[in-house]
Amino acid sequence: MEALRMEPEPQKLQPIDEESPVEQVRLTVSTHDDPSLPVWTFRMWFLGIISCVLLSFLNTFFMYRTEPLIITMISVQVATLPIGRFMASVLPTTTFKVGSREFSLNPGPFNMKEHVLISIFANAGSGFGGGSAYAISIVDIIRAFYHRKISFLASWILVITTQVLGYGWAGIMRKYVVEPAHMWWPSSLVQVSLFRALHEKDNSRMSRGKFFLIALICSFSWYIFPGYLFPTLSNISLLCLAFPKSVTAQQIGSGMRGLGIASLTLDWSVIASYLGSPLITPFFAIVNILVGYVIIIYMLTPIAYWGLDLYKARNFPIFSSHLFDVRGQRYNVTAIVNEKFEIDMPAYKRQGHIYLSTFFAITYGTGFAAVIATLTHVALFNGREIYNQFRASYDGKIDIHTRLMRKYKDIPGWWFHLMLLLSVALSLVLCIFMKDQVQMPWWALLFAMALALIFTLPISIITATTNQSPGLNIITEYIMGIIYPGRPIANVCFKTYGYISMTQAVSFLNDFKLGHYMKIPPRSMFIVQLIGTIIAGTINIGIAWWLLTSIKNICQDDLLPPNSPWTCPGDRVFFDASVIWGLVGPKRIFGPLGNYSMLNWFFLGGALGPVIVFLLHKAFPSQKWIRLINLPILLGATAAMPPATTLNFNSWIFIGTIFNFFVFKYKKDWWKRYNYILSAALDAGLAFMGVLLYFSLSMEDISISWWGSAGEHCELATCPTAKGIAVDGCPLH
Repeated sequence: MEALRMEPEPQKLQPIDEESPVEQVRLTVSTHDDPSLPVWTFRMWFLGIISCVLLSFLNTFFMYRTEPLIITMISVQVATLPIGRFMASVLPTTTFKVGSREFSLNPGPFNMKEHVLISIFANAGSGFGGGSAYAISIVDIIRAFYHRKISFLASWILVITTQVLGYGWAGIMRKYVVEPAHMWWPSSLVQVSLFRALHEKDNSRMSRGKFFLIALICSFSWYIFPGYLFPTLSNISLLCLAFPKSVTAQQIGSGMRGLGIASLTLDWSVIASYLGSPLITPFFAIVNILVGYVIIIYMLTPIAYWGLDLYKARNFPIFSSHLFDVRGQRYNVTAIVNEKFEIDMPAYKRQGHIYLSTFFAITYGTGFAAVIATLTHVALFNGREIYNQFRASYDGKIDIHTRLMRKYKDIPGWWFHLMLLLSVALSLVLCIFMKDQVQMPWWALLFAMALALIFTLPISIITATTNQSPGLNIITEYIMGIIYPGRPIANVCFKTYGYISMTQAVSFLNDFKLGHYMKIPPRSMFIVQLIGTIIAGTINIGIAWWLLTSIKNICQDDLLPPNSPWTCPGDRVFFDASVIWGLVGPKRIFGPLGNYSMLNWFFLGGALGPVIVFLLHKAFPSQKWIRLINLPILLGATAAMPPATTLNFNSWIFIGTIFNFFVFKYKKDWWKRYNYILSAALDAGLAFMGVLLYFSLSMEDISISWWGSAGEHCELATCPTAKGIAVDGCPLH
């Protein structure tokens, strides 16, 4: 394989700042570059594609499990370094000639630029930190929840186009949010720090590589206990064990279906699910999440449930992502879907209104507030800064990093235009010729793309300067539910094209900024991102299709065995959203025809909340703590719940506090040296054992049944507490 060296390209001179105007960048990013380092090497392609395939497989495999683990590119960053160096030491250095070009399997030492591109491949495999492709959930709910059909071809087109579509306009916007020094993308600096730390010479007794290997073996070995032999170790509830016949005690004590008081876990997959590894989350972010979490879970939810019985709260479980009827029974969604895959109004009127659990309703309200509060907060507290930084991007002044990048050939504009054209054309084919499978008309596709295009630049600027990335999922669901109700798959497709194509664009730009800091040739970045995304999307849908067709009753938690991991909690919430926003529609739930119209006031609260904080900050400027009140983070603290549970949050906050406060403060040298390495090793060891257990035992239907394999023993946590509500398996009050 060729080890290509990117030829320098002459550029016109512009005013230059030799240092970045952003202090964090000055402290973290190197101002030196060696353009002669080879990047398109056999090692890069081999390790990159293997990493992309492996992470795509693992993340899709784990997304269906009760504790869905996301394996991020940090694991690959750490694991591929010794492999790359090993390949550099054993591969032949012979040079081959093909025409005028020279090829070598081993062009020299394994270098940092190869390592970055391998990690970009891996990042595509991990869905840019989000796990598998978002559109996989559409396929899941069609097949596993609605029990309808969608072809593999339509599924593949849906996944690939939603993943690639945003890249087209992201490339056009690079000059506004990647090249300017003021657009500094804080999250990229974490990766830069890790790359530099890994490539420093390490001759100590306990090298990072040795530490990684030891921690990986420990993680791998331990997971056989919570993963197979003793699953109750994943969710130990002391109150449920102490009060096996008390509904209230189990509602308070259950970590999976209650408030999680006195519940604990000895399973890394529980700790790192949904919120990612707590070892890599800064302590100030943990504190913000903790405050919002405590307010919502331990103040608002108990008051609404036991104090006010809000929206007939006690007719239902306190914590559930299921939908219910007024009698506390699971809502029979299948019965209100007609042959055209649309709402059957006579059947809906017979069943009555949809009800949500107390916590599920509160999370929708806080979600409404968080979306608006993000825009208001950023406008008030960061508006002038963002405006000045955006203006600075036009003044022609470049910093040293942009000057160094000018040595490489830029990406031709037609590459982006062609990719955008092909993506739009393929999406239109899906919406026109396969509309019976996705329900979405062509005009809705164009509308979704217009929304994504309009929001990509401002969201990118916000993310690049504040590290906050407002989500559009609730807004897109609401809009489509109003203008095209009664069609659940059309709603989720509109959400995915409108929300995920924008998210992919922001992720593309974020990776490009990492490449900018690490001095990676832009064309190499583009090719690796595009190929990695297509490979990952194809693997995602392939593995999903295999699991959906090979595991009986997958995602049906009421039909699965008690200790089955295939409960698909994320897809359950996605399905509920398709019912709420698409099938029934917001008018019949959050509008005048529904039970939850009062939740719309959260939009106003989200808009006014940051204004009040801002005015208090201006009125009392000496009180520095007021400015630290970040309502978008406080309100959005529980955005992952459901499907995340209180046990996930409690354990995540506890472990994050230990490592990012106590260890960071009192053992800083150890933290700097091993913290990220430990996080990657725990993820990798768990992932390898999880896959091994599945292929060696679960596929052969080899299981053990005893007290320690029966879950957390909180069967009554899902019971209602209202008088006269009869639910199977629950005591009648």
